[in-house]
Amino acid sequence: MIPPAPYGLLILHKPAGLTSRDAVNRVQRVLKQIARETGAKAAKVGHAGTLDPIATGVLVVCVGTATRLIEHVQRQPKRYRGTFLLGRRSASDDIELTPELLPNAPQPTHAQIEAALPPFLGSIQQTPPTYSAIKVGGKKSYDLARAGKAPDLAPRTVTIHELSVVRYEYPELVLDLRCGSGTYVRALGRDLAARLGTAAVMSALVRTAIGPFTIENSIDPEGLDAERFAQSLLPAALAVADLPRIDVEEEEAAELRHGRFLERGDRPQAEEIAAFDAQGRLLALVTTRGTNQYQPIRNFS
Repeated sequence: MIPPAPYGLLILHKPAGLTSRDAVNRVQRVLKQIARETGAKAAKVGHAGTLDPIATGVLVVCVGTATRLIEHVQRQPKRYRGTFLLGRRSASDDIELTPELLPNAPQPTHAQIEAALPPFLGSIQQTPPTYSAIKVGGKKSYDLARAGKAPDLAPRTVTIHELSVVRYEYPELVLDLRCGSGTYVRALGRDLAARLGTAAVMSALVRTAIGPFTIENSIDPEGLDAERFAQSLLPAALAVADLPRIDVEEEEAAELRHGRFLERGDRPQAEEIAAFDAQGRLLALVTTRGTNQYQPIRNFS
């Protein structure tokens, strides 16, 4: 059964050639169909973590009030499998633009590649690709680059939790990595190749997980309909499974729904806490104030 105002998380497996916005639009069409059938207003929808058109894999779509959790999903560590071609370069750092072959490019050994990985672990400085959606003076960097006005983007701190070689047979190198938000995998391949004295372009990218949401549990947006949507929609609470939790009684739930503070002594020490109602539904995110108060900062009722 489809609720009149659905909310929750939909885990898509975005195919290559489809933009993240295209995938969201397909979900939006289903939501409009549900709205017509139930007489309710179509639920809002948004995605957490853009994938480039050449990339495939996990795209978390937030539906209804769960769109207020997009930031939480984006903060989750992400796992990727990236494929790179060594001895080539392009302005986009991938095959979106035709790569240029480097003459007499060195062919690093597997051992040399393994030895070059450790400096890329932990918190590192990474310069984003010029062909990225970062805004410079109100315009996207890739729009400026396509107009022949490529900006100089400042390095930023990103975090690489894990990095390993899956397969290497020159010129193709496949890496598996787990990283924090804001990491550009194609920039990582570019910088790793530079350390090896060569260049590289990313030829394929699969996002295999965002936090607890894995590619094994994702669904193809092709052919998505109301029935499949209802079967696949996950509880919004999964987006905040890493937060401390409190359970509230109905009177307390009513206070939170109206934006009022709660007076309680069992206070977890955290900036954000997930509050659940008596039915086990995510009710609100709260923060602590004073010695024994909870203040609602985001409601989902």
